[in-house]
Amino acid sequence: MTERHTPRAGNTAVAGVHIDRASQVPPFEQVRERVIDLIEAGTLKPGEKLPPVRSLAESLDLAANTVARSYKELEALGFVETRGRAGTVVASRLKAPERHRRAIALTRDYLAAMESIGLSRRETREHFERAVAPDESPRS
Repeated sequence: MTERHTPRAGNTAVAGVHIDRASQVPPFEQVRERVIDLIEAGTLKPGEKLPPVRSLAESLDLAANTVARSYKELEALGFVETRGRAGTVVASRLKAPERHRRAIALTRDYLAAMESIGLSRRETREHFERAVAPDESPRS
């Protein structure tokens, strides 16, 4: 039987977040992916505040650093924005979260493919810039 740990009462913004202690997936990844799922489902709306790191960590019986890592990765992926002392909120410009997630996945695939042929990130960036540079020939 799989043991799950769900937040204690009073944390309605992330009531769908739970930790599967038997899972091979690290807790920070479980938190990150579940918050993304809630955003994609529309349960968490743009501008909606997420609970403070310590509060969510306590409610899930996790270390604060674990939740902080999840929030940091969510911010790097563009799903949330950190507003200093005002807290962390769902990104206001995130109109199509599934499209956003797919774009990130495709970008990661592209980076992995470029790495597999021996290109560094710098070289990959140079190739990308050349590929998206405006076409200098006139269009009719």
